[in-house]
Amino acid sequence: MDWESIGKRIRKQREYLGFTREMLAEKIAVTPKFCSDIELGVKGMSVATLCRLSKTLNLSVNYILFGTEEMGDDTPVIQMLRQCPQDKVVYLEEMVKAFLLALQEDEKE
Repeated sequence: MDWESIGKRIRKQREYLGFTREMLAEKIAVTPKFCSDIELGVKGMSVATLCRLSKTLNLSVNYILFGTEEMGDDTPVIQMLRQCPQDKVVYLEEMVKAFLLALQEDEKE
């Protein structure tokens, strides 16, 4: 296992999502020090911690461990969309529709 590369992928996504190490540590039920050790590649992690990281950071386990996605790399927009709670998707759909309609109107002018 290339723990240093794993840690870099985790840190990159944590920072992209705007989480501090302390915030991530709390979300995945580890100490901030252990979270730091994972990101620096000093320590590995349990399967349970890996699963919590995957869910919290919205990354596949395959990507965390190997740097590859099963279905191709998602764009940042797709990553953000996946963060949307299921009960709020209807609002997100309305915002996207309004945005696309506004773009169409701009193109007509």
